[in-house]
Amino acid sequence: MPTYTTRFGSLEGYEKGSIELIDDDPKRYAFSNVFDVAGHSRPYEKVCVAKNRQYVLEAIRAEGDSEWRIAGHDEFALVMDGEVDVRLRRPVPDQVPAEGTQGSVRLDGEPGGPPVGHIVARRGHMALLPAGAAYQFHADHPGVLLLQTQAGEGTVYRWAEICRTH
Repeated sequence: MPTYTTRFGSLEGYEKGSIELIDDDPKRYAFSNVFDVAGHSRPYEKVCVAKNRQYVLEAIRAEGDSEWRIAGHDEFALVMDGEVDVRLRRPVPDQVPAEGTQGSVRLDGEPGGPPVGHIVARRGHMALLPAGAAYQFHADHPGVLLLQTQAGEGTVYRWAEICRTH
């Protein structure tokens, strides 16, 4: 019976992943290590590491306070490393994105409505960022988020840096 060892990564220590190709072209895929991507990113830069039509997974370095953002669709934030506070507030009508807007949009300043929730998420916890709610992330120490969303104005593509092509 083979023995397997599970090792959890973090910003401080990870083993960069690899892939085994089976009769296919690696240029069609974006395989990356979210810790490596987040480790080379600015705080709250939304770097796309996977894409399926309009949907993306974004690796995010959580550190300090993020800007306030809002999306017209649900988003999901998975904490891969560290602890992240998620602050949720109701926006005022003129802060709601236009119908059909994909991805989250940055709010100028704070949302005008009342608080509607607060989540403390640690490694392995997933937080729902509901459609139409403004949110802000906060992390006292550097951490890593993986955000499932739609590609939008803040999505950064660095395929040439993170794709493996050999």
